[in-house]
Amino acid sequence: MEYLLQSILNGILAGCIYALFAMGLTLIYGVLNFVNFAHGELIMWGAYFLYLLMEKPIGLPLFLAFIPALLFTTILGLGTDHFIFRPLRQANRLTLLIASLGLSFLLRNGAQFFWGAEIRTYGFEIRRGMRFWGVSITSNQVAIIIVSVVCVALLYLLFYKSRLGKSMRAVSDSLELSRVVGINSKKTIRFTWVIASILAGLGGILLALDTNLQPGMGLINLVKAFAATLLGGVGNLWGALLGGMVIGLVENLGVLVISPGYKDAIAFGIMILMLLLRPMVLLGSKE
Repeated sequence: MEYLLQSILNGILAGCIYALFAMGLTLIYGVLNFVNFAHGELIMWGAYFLYLLMEKPIGLPLFLAFIPALLFTTILGLGTDHFIFRPLRQANRLTLLIASLGLSFLLRNGAQFFWGAEIRTYGFEIRRGMRFWGVSITSNQVAIIIVSVVCVALLYLLFYKSRLGKSMRAVSDSLELSRVVGINSKKTIRFTWVIASILAGLGGILLALDTNLQPGMGLINLVKAFAATLLGGVGNLWGALLGGMVIGLVENLGVLVISPGYKDAIAFGIMILMLLLRPMVLLGSKE
């Protein structure tokens, strides 16, 4: 019973992080109508930016390095849009897909060039977690849940209670019609990239706090985010949230019956299954 409860908790923790990844990915798709395969590298670079700021010679503590790391991730996201995707805005989806794949390889190899391929950590001492009903949870894991809940609440307020959120939803429905009614689409797209980049960087940092860092961490988590997006319905923000939670729970409950070495394969399996069964997703309707 304790193993089951611990797996459920681990699944919720993983699901919180995957949800942040998936919501950022689906934001870009919803507004710009293409899948950004370089989103995984924003996840990875966000984690490495924090590592850079915390390591010598800078040596900032976590609470001081956190905001600058997200700022650098946002600048990177805006830079990729300005120099790569904006000139291709009117191109077909295949062109954007190839551009995002090329950018993904560039950013991944850039991180490997600067930090090497070895696994790194933030260097925090691992402390015994609190135990409730036989389930162990650390302070880092509590922080993951709290930050994820706060992010979802802020996204809800942004999308449904702010003028910017209404503009983003309008641009997502129709870019041309939003321009006709006077919405500044360029500004809206810029803010979309800001939010997606912050979600990617934040999720990467939370993931690295609980595990470790390596240049390939973005790729595998992109696949999980994409699986969550497909599961919840492409372009559906709350579907991405639900899909991320489902992926996290399924892969952690799956290790109870299969080897943990196949844990990542579960996300691949779910993604392939949803590609076969679409558009029958958790949220959304058949078109």
